[in-house]
Amino acid sequence: MDSLRRKQIRLITAESCTGGLVAAALTHHAGSSDVTEGGFVTYSNAMKSRVLGVSAETLASFGAVSQETVREMAEGALRQAPEASVAISVSGIAGPGGGSDRKPVGTVWFATAVKGKETYAEMRLFPGDRTAVRTSAAEHALLLVQKRLET
Repeated sequence: MDSLRRKQIRLITAESCTGGLVAAALTHHAGSSDVTEGGFVTYSNAMKSRVLGVSAETLASFGAVSQETVREMAEGALRQAPEASVAISVSGIAGPGGGSDRKPVGTVWFATAVKGKETYAEMRLFPGDRTAVRTSAAEHALLLVQKRLET
């Protein structure tokens, strides 16, 4: 939080499987309004498209849990929040169902978008039940923001 404040950075979140846990973690701290612009919880594909501008083609070709989708989610969040300069997006399979051989339960994609820079995406596979996956994903999202701001 302090590094965001020092750099006068405002953050926006775009979440699916974490359901707002990243935004909740940010706003837990007093003074978070200095750095937190807000957050989008876009659980359905329709909301990802309607609110964040994720293309129907991307969702049909790659699915909601993909590098392509989280990139578009993060970039869309920045477009929707012009005061923000950094966005973090999260989409994954928290379980217990919904997994496949290609995308098992615990698969989570993340993207960070920074105005004027290339969007970065990465995937992690988290162990545990639904609560553990969601919690780990939210924690990792915050670490990614921190790492992204160090570069």
